[in-house]
Amino acid sequence: MPSLPLTTPALITRMAPLRALAEKLAAEPLIAVDTESNSLHAYQERVCLIQFSIPSGDFLVDPLSLDTLAPLAPLFADPKYEKIFHAAEYDLICLKRDFDFTFTNLFDTMFAARILGRNKVGLGSILEEEFHVVLNKKYQRADWGQRPLPSYLLAYAQLDTHYLIPLRTRLREQLRQRNLWPLAEEDFNRLCHINGREPTPKEDLVWRINGARDLTPEEVAVLNELCLYRDQMGNRLDRPVFKVMNDELLLVMAQRLPTDRNGLLRAGMTDRQLHRFGDGALAAIARGLASPPLYPPVHPRPDDEYLYRVEVLSDWRKMRARALGVESDVVLPREHVNKIARHNPTDDASLLPLMEDIPWRYEQFGQQILQSLARIKT
Repeated sequence: MPSLPLTTPALITRMAPLRALAEKLAAEPLIAVDTESNSLHAYQERVCLIQFSIPSGDFLVDPLSLDTLAPLAPLFADPKYEKIFHAAEYDLICLKRDFDFTFTNLFDTMFAARILGRNKVGLGSILEEEFHVVLNKKYQRADWGQRPLPSYLLAYAQLDTHYLIPLRTRLREQLRQRNLWPLAEEDFNRLCHINGREPTPKEDLVWRINGARDLTPEEVAVLNELCLYRDQMGNRLDRPVFKVMNDELLLVMAQRLPTDRNGLLRAGMTDRQLHRFGDGALAAIARGLASPPLYPPVHPRPDDEYLYRVEVLSDWRKMRARALGVESDVVLPREHVNKIARHNPTDDASLLPLMEDIPWRYEQFGQQILQSLARIKT
């Protein structure tokens, strides 16, 4: 068990303490980081808390109480400081989106665990195995946007970074011992450039509902108007759309086409929903009935030769993964499988540009990939 006694974390809610924290962090080569967002409690999620840990203590930064987080930007951008996350992807996307941070020199303890072939890569499982620490994940779905944050949530948030530095030290040594450090560095570098998905256009919201493609085009037109109305209400109330009306209710209404408030109740609306959204839902149904039928978007099917190359590369990837005792995407990320299958390289010169961001994998597996593709041609 590392010598890391838990003390009360410092909560940063003013600019002067934030600047002081930035100076303190700048004296440390290793900085553990995590974030908490309110995606389950708001229409547009935002980062509500940023946790930092260094050997001298734990710090919780409250972005909702601060005018700017600019003092932290140089730390994330400077390769002199190693920033340690667990399952960094979502944190990085949120930090880029909300604060326009850029990142260098990352270490992701979940990525490291996956590369090492561990079966359980959740933070709780790893901490229990390494340090006999049991995390209580009871508050994972808490409303991090509430203010003031209760002390039990602050204590919960603290634990997500408190042990990351000693964990990183152990995992890094294991990666080096197994000659996997270059592979880990490769994935950590790729993490620095990750970007989130663009928001779904309003006209495509309907096709994100499971079951929409089973409806008639006329019913989809009604479902579309119900989706747009729900989205509008979620935005107005700052509430996730599933907390306005769930997908199942929208599907039932699109099929039954209720024309009055009793019909809405029979479709599954609660009394509370009826009071708040009943008239709007009826108006949306009427608009949908007056709209042209909606047909699913048509996406061209990839050609058979490309699909076969994907299958061959996927089979090779599974074989290598079994031999190494890791998941398939550790051997070759899915995006690279698709890219290589699409371009169909025949030699080193044509394969290298497709793998320039994963040079270790190119050195280790490049010839095997070319041989797998060449066998298709013969």
